[in-house]
Amino acid sequence: MNLKQTASRLLRYLAPQKKGLSAGVVCFFLSAAIEPAVPALLKKLLDSGFKADLGFPLWLVPVVLIGLFAVRGLLAFSGTYLFNWSTSKAVLALRTDLIRSVMNADASLYNRLSPGVLASRIINDPQNATASLSGAVTTILRDGTTLLALLGYLFYLNWKLTLVTFVTMPLLGYVVRKVQKRVLAVGGQSYESQVRLVGITDDITRAWRVVRTFDAAEFEQGRFSQEAQRLRRMVLKGVAAGATMTPLTQIVASIGVALILTMALVEAHQGNATVGEFVGFITAMLMTISPMRHLTDVSQPIIGGLIGARACFDLMDTPPEPDHGTRQVDPAQCRGEVRFEQVVVTYPGSEQSALSRLDLEIPAGRTVALVGPSGAGKTTVISTLLGFVAPASGRVTLDGIDIQEIRKASLRRQFAVVSQDIVLFDGPIADNVAYAQPKDAARIEACLRAANLWDFVQTLPEGLETPIGTNGSRLSGGQRQRLAIARALYKDAKVWVFDEATSALDTESERVVQQSIEQWHGEKTLVLIAHRLSTVRNADRIYVLSDGRVVEAGTHAELMERGGLYAGMVQAQALE
Repeated sequence: MNLKQTASRLLRYLAPQKKGLSAGVVCFFLSAAIEPAVPALLKKLLDSGFKADLGFPLWLVPVVLIGLFAVRGLLAFSGTYLFNWSTSKAVLALRTDLIRSVMNADASLYNRLSPGVLASRIINDPQNATASLSGAVTTILRDGTTLLALLGYLFYLNWKLTLVTFVTMPLLGYVVRKVQKRVLAVGGQSYESQVRLVGITDDITRAWRVVRTFDAAEFEQGRFSQEAQRLRRMVLKGVAAGATMTPLTQIVASIGVALILTMALVEAHQGNATVGEFVGFITAMLMTISPMRHLTDVSQPIIGGLIGARACFDLMDTPPEPDHGTRQVDPAQCRGEVRFEQVVVTYPGSEQSALSRLDLEIPAGRTVALVGPSGAGKTTVISTLLGFVAPASGRVTLDGIDIQEIRKASLRRQFAVVSQDIVLFDGPIADNVAYAQPKDAARIEACLRAANLWDFVQTLPEGLETPIGTNGSRLSGGQRQRLAIARALYKDAKVWVFDEATSALDTESERVVQQSIEQWHGEKTLVLIAHRLSTVRNADRIYVLSDGRVVEAGTHAELMERGGLYAGMVQAQALE
C-alpha cells in the first residue's frame, strides 16, 4: 500500500467528523482573514496618523490592534481544538477496528508478532499517526490560509511586485520533492527499527525470570543497545533529511524576497508609492516568511504519520481466521459426544504429521484421558477439537456434526479449557472466575470451593475483589492454576478439557480438585491430558498416543494387564 492509498483510507475515518473538521477550517479561514489587517493598519497610520487632523480618536488604535490579535488568537485556538477533537474520534474508531482485526486474525499473526509489538501498534500507532497528520494539517490550514490572505493583500497593494514571488516556486517545488523522498526512505527504516526494539523490550520484560536465571542480563543489554543504536542512527538521518528542508527553502525564498525588496525600493524612490504603502507592503511580505517556513516543515510529520497509518492498515488487513461453518449449536441441546475419524494434521513446514489417521471416540458424559510421551499429539488433539488447527483429511464431529460446519464461536462455546499455560487477566479474582460472563457471587464461591481456592480468598482483605496483577503475578503457581480451574468450572460448558490442569498443585490440592471434577461424571464430558498418570486412573477410557496415533486404549486396569506402553509409563513413574 503506497502513501496515497494510505491517505485515502485514513480519510474514511475522518469523514464522519466532517462537521467538526469543517468548523475548524472556518475558524482558520476567519483567523487568516484578520492577518492582513495588521499591515493595513500600519499603512493607515503612516499615511494619515502623522497629520494634524487624525480623522479618528487616538485611543481607537491600541483598542483595534489588541482586539485584532485577541480575536485572531481565539479563532486559532478554536480551529486547533475542533481539529483535535475530530481526529481523536478517528483514533478511537481506528483502535477499535484494529483490536477487532487482531482478535479475529489467523493464528499466524501471533506467531509473527510479539504481544508487545501488537500492543504498540494498536495503542501508539493510531495516536502517533493521527497526531502527526493533525498537527501538519492544522499547520497547513492555519499558516496556509494566513499566507493566502497576505498574498491577496500584497496583490491588492502591488500586483506586479507580488508576481515576482512566483518566480521561485518551481525551484522551491523541486527542492521539497527531493527532500521528501529522502525523508520517506529513512522514515520507513526508522519505523521498522522501532518495532524491533519494542519486540526486544517485550522479550526482556516478559521473560525476566529466564533472563536472570541464565545470567543473561548483559547479553540482553547488548541486544537492546545494538537495536537502540540502529534506531538512533535512523532517527538522526530522518532529522537531518527533514532539517535540510528549512534552510534550502529559505534560501530559495530569500531570492524572491530580495528581488521584491529591491523593486519596492526603486518604486519608492521614483515616487510611485507612499511611505505607508511601502511599509505596509514590506510588513505584509515579511509576515509571509513565518507561515512559509512552517509550511516547509510539514512534510516530515506528514510522511511519518502516513508511515504509521500504513502499519495500522497492514495489521488491520491481516487475514481473519478461516471460518466456513454455517451451523449453530445450542448449548442447552449439546450432549458433548466427540469423535475423531481418520484425522490427519500436519503443521506448516513440518514433514511429519502431528496426527496420523487418528481415531478417537469420546462418549457424552464420560471421562476420557489422553496420555503419551511428549510430542505424541495430545495438545494437537485439543487444538483440532477447538478449531485452531484444520485437519488435512478425516473429520472431527461434535454430536455427529462435522465441526467444520459449525461456526467457530458456537463450537468453542461448548468447551471449557484449562491449559498447561495458564493465562489470567489483570483485575479482581471475581472477574477472572466469571470471565466474559454475568457475575453470580454464589456460583463464583462454589467454583472457588471446587478448585480448593476459597479458603485462600477468605484470608484476603479485599476478598473476591482482590487484584491478582498481570497474569496473576500476585499469586503462586498453584493458586494461578486453581483460579484457572475455577474459571473453567464457572463457564459450565458441556465439554471440559483439562490439559495438565493439576500439574502445579500439591497432592492434597490435586485430590480435592479431582474429587470436585468427578462430581460431574455423567453430566459433563471430561477430557484429561496428563503426564502424571495417577490423575487418570479413574477415567472411563484411557487413550495412549504415540507419533500422532492411538497405540493403546482401555481402562487403567485393562492397560496394566496388557503390559504395554501405558504399563511401562506407570512403572517408570512409580520408580521415580
